[in-house]
Amino acid sequence: MIAGIVLAAGTSSRLGELKQLLPYRGEPLVQHAIDAASELDEIVIVLGHEAERVREAIELPSPAQVVVNPDYAQGQSTSVRAGLDAVSPGAEAVVVLLADQPGVEAAHVRRIIDGWRDTGAWIVRAHYDDGPSHPVLLDRAVWDEVRAVTGDAGAREVMRAHPDRVEDVRFDGPAPVDVDTDADYDRLG
Repeated sequence: MIAGIVLAAGTSSRLGELKQLLPYRGEPLVQHAIDAASELDEIVIVLGHEAERVREAIELPSPAQVVVNPDYAQGQSTSVRAGLDAVSPGAEAVVVLLADQPGVEAAHVRRIIDGWRDTGAWIVRAHYDDGPSHPVLLDRAVWDEVRAVTGDAGAREVMRAHPDRVEDVRFDGPAPVDVDTDADYDRLG
């Protein structure tokens, strides 16, 4: 069983408005990440800042649940931890997606999972022409280490500690735009 964790708890401080709800192709940004995860066995959407407002704007597929991270202001690591804590005990791995990266699609998720199945790596990440990005798959073998990370580091510290257990899946082209600023949002087109 493979679960998805959609990180959507941030404050959008660099953008000045709630980026999870910015319209993109007729839907809020966060909905694109949820849709990209829709083929997974279960999905945990982690909300925080203005959680109720975001929850009201999204459509959940059947295997999805919303978790509110009360510690979201302490960094992304708290949202990853909240997502891991909410995943079913039978999950072997999770695929982490960002609410503000609408260019990630279900095909990206499938290729990351294939990379995990083919290699048995503890961490499998998308690697584009301009470097690594999301989605990232975390095997259950690293969940305790990931839970111990603090601040905004996510799983980067764990990747640095185990470079021999990280597998990159190559994608052509630049990484999908990660919307943090007005300029990023304008680049979406």
